[in-house]
Amino acid sequence: MTMPSDRLTTLEIRATEQEKTIEELSGQIAEQWKVIERMQRKLDALAERFLALEEQAGDEVPVTKPPHW
Repeated sequence: MTMPSDRLTTLEIRATEQEKTIEELSGQIAEQWKVIERMQRKLDALAERFLALEEQAGDEVPVTKPPHW
């Protein structure tokens, strides 16, 4: 039979471990968010470059059937 003080100690240990885990996960989420924001900025810059290049491409090439059709 476990004593009430043993149960309390066990619960305190678990709470401390869970708090540490939550802090670690929070840190990882913050780092991942920074990565996502960096990638979003790069994607936005690439989309702008692509649109600028597309505008400079000039007239569209007409779509024709290949000679073997």
